[in-house]
Amino acid sequence: MAAVLELHRVLSNTVSLFFILLGLWGLFRAIRKQGVDGSYMGAMVIGEGLFILQAILGVVLLFGGSAPGRTVHFLYGVFALVALPGLFAYLRGDDTNRAQWSYAILCLFLFGVSLRAIGTGV
Repeated sequence: MAAVLELHRVLSNTVSLFFILLGLWGLFRAIRKQGVDGSYMGAMVIGEGLFILQAILGVVLLFGGSAPGRTVHFLYGVFALVALPGLFAYLRGDDTNRAQWSYAILCLFLFGVSLRAIGTGV
Protein backbone atom coordinates (compact mmCIF):
# COMPACT_ATOMS: atom_id res chain seq x y z
CA MET A 1 0.00 0.00 0.00
CA ALA A 2 2.98 2.30 0.57
CA ALA A 3 3.89 2.08 -3.11
CA VAL A 4 0.37 3.09 -4.16
CA LEU A 5 0.45 6.01 -1.71
CA GLU A 6 3.79 7.17 -3.12
CA LEU A 7 2.48 6.86 -6.69
CA HIS A 8 -0.64 8.85 -5.71
CA ARG A 9 1.59 11.54 -4.18
CA VAL A 10 3.93 11.76 -7.17
CA LEU A 11 1.04 11.78 -9.63
CA SER A 12 -0.58 14.66 -7.73
CA ASN A 13 2.52 16.77 -8.37
CA THR A 14 2.48 15.74 -12.01
CA VAL A 15 -1.18 16.75 -12.33
CA SER A 16 -0.49 20.15 -10.78
CA LEU A 17 2.41 20.86 -13.11
CA PHE A 18 0.48 19.58 -16.12
CA PHE A 19 -2.49 21.85 -15.47
CA ILE A 20 -0.46 25.01 -14.80
CA LEU A 21 1.35 24.44 -18.10
CA LEU A 22 -1.91 23.63 -19.89
CA GLY A 23 -3.52 26.77 -18.48
CA LEU A 24 -0.60 28.98 -19.49
CA TRP A 25 -0.52 27.45 -22.97
CA GLY A 26 -4.26 28.07 -23.23
CA LEU A 27 -3.84 31.70 -22.17
CA PHE A 28 -1.08 32.14 -24.75
CA ARG A 29 -3.37 30.75 -27.44
CA ALA A 30 -6.32 32.86 -26.28
CA ILE A 31 -4.30 36.08 -26.20
CA ARG A 32 -3.17 35.34 -29.77
CA LYS A 33 -6.89 35.08 -30.70
CA GLN A 34 -6.64 31.39 -31.53
CA GLY A 35 -9.41 28.89 -31.02
CA VAL A 36 -9.25 25.40 -29.56
CA ASP A 37 -7.37 23.03 -31.86
CA GLY A 38 -6.80 19.30 -31.79
CA SER A 39 -3.49 19.57 -29.96
CA TYR A 40 -4.97 21.54 -27.10
CA MET A 41 -8.04 19.32 -26.92
CA GLY A 42 -5.79 16.25 -26.89
CA ALA A 43 -3.73 17.69 -24.04
CA MET A 44 -6.93 18.28 -22.06
CA VAL A 45 -7.93 14.65 -22.66
CA ILE A 46 -4.53 13.58 -21.31
CA GLY A 47 -5.10 15.82 -18.28
CA GLU A 48 -8.51 14.27 -17.68
CA GLY A 49 -6.87 10.84 -17.95
CA LEU A 50 -4.38 11.87 -15.27
CA PHE A 51 -7.27 12.91 -13.01
CA ILE A 52 -8.99 9.56 -13.63
CA LEU A 53 -5.80 7.64 -12.82
CA GLN A 54 -5.38 9.74 -9.67
CA ALA A 55 -8.97 8.93 -8.64
CA ILE A 56 -8.45 5.20 -9.23
CA LEU A 57 -5.35 5.25 -7.03
CA GLY A 58 -7.28 7.20 -4.39
CA VAL A 59 -10.08 4.62 -4.36
CA VAL A 60 -7.51 1.82 -4.03
CA LEU A 61 -5.98 3.65 -1.07
CA LEU A 62 -9.39 4.23 0.50
CA PHE A 63 -10.34 0.56 0.25
CA GLY A 64 -6.89 -0.32 1.58
CA GLY A 65 -7.65 1.56 4.77
CA SER A 66 -5.86 4.81 4.02
CA ALA A 67 -7.93 7.99 4.33
CA PRO A 68 -7.05 11.59 3.42
CA GLY A 69 -6.31 14.15 6.09
CA ARG A 70 -9.61 15.97 5.52
CA THR A 71 -12.81 14.71 3.90
CA VAL A 72 -13.05 17.80 1.67
CA HIS A 73 -10.29 16.06 -0.32
CA PHE A 74 -13.03 13.93 -1.93
CA LEU A 75 -14.92 17.05 -3.03
CA TYR A 76 -11.83 18.42 -4.76
CA GLY A 77 -11.33 15.07 -6.47
CA VAL A 78 -14.89 14.83 -7.73
CA PHE A 79 -14.81 18.42 -8.98
CA ALA A 80 -11.54 17.76 -10.81
CA LEU A 81 -13.09 14.74 -12.51
CA VAL A 82 -16.24 16.48 -13.76
CA ALA A 83 -15.03 20.02 -14.53
CA LEU A 84 -13.47 19.51 -17.97
CA PRO A 85 -16.17 17.18 -19.31
CA GLY A 86 -18.77 19.55 -17.86
CA LEU A 87 -17.31 22.57 -19.63
CA PHE A 88 -17.00 20.59 -22.85
CA ALA A 89 -20.69 19.63 -22.62
CA TYR A 90 -21.65 23.23 -21.83
CA LEU A 91 -19.69 24.59 -24.81
CA ARG A 92 -21.13 21.85 -27.09
CA GLY A 93 -17.97 21.44 -29.12
CA ASP A 94 -17.32 25.19 -29.53
CA ASP A 95 -13.76 25.72 -30.75
CA THR A 96 -13.72 29.53 -30.98
CA ASN A 97 -11.43 31.93 -29.15
CA ARG A 98 -14.12 32.34 -26.47
CA ALA A 99 -13.94 28.61 -25.79
CA GLN A 100 -10.14 28.81 -25.66
CA TRP A 101 -10.41 31.45 -22.93
CA SER A 102 -12.87 29.25 -21.04
CA TYR A 103 -10.67 26.16 -21.19
CA ALA A 104 -7.52 28.13 -20.26
CA ILE A 105 -9.19 29.67 -17.21
CA LEU A 106 -10.62 26.33 -16.14
CA CYS A 107 -7.21 24.66 -16.46
CA LEU A 108 -5.66 27.35 -14.25
CA PHE A 109 -8.51 26.86 -11.79
CA LEU A 110 -7.91 23.09 -11.84
CA PHE A 111 -4.26 23.79 -11.03
CA GLY A 112 -5.51 25.56 -7.89
CA VAL A 113 -7.92 22.74 -7.11
CA SER A 114 -5.11 20.22 -7.43
CA LEU A 115 -3.00 22.23 -4.99
CA ARG A 116 -5.88 22.34 -2.51
CA ALA A 117 -6.40 18.60 -2.95
CA ILE A 118 -2.73 18.01 -2.15
CA GLY A 119 -3.04 20.19 0.93
CA THR A 120 -6.10 18.36 2.24
CA GLY A 121 -4.82 14.90 1.40
CA VAL A 122 -1.89 14.99 3.79
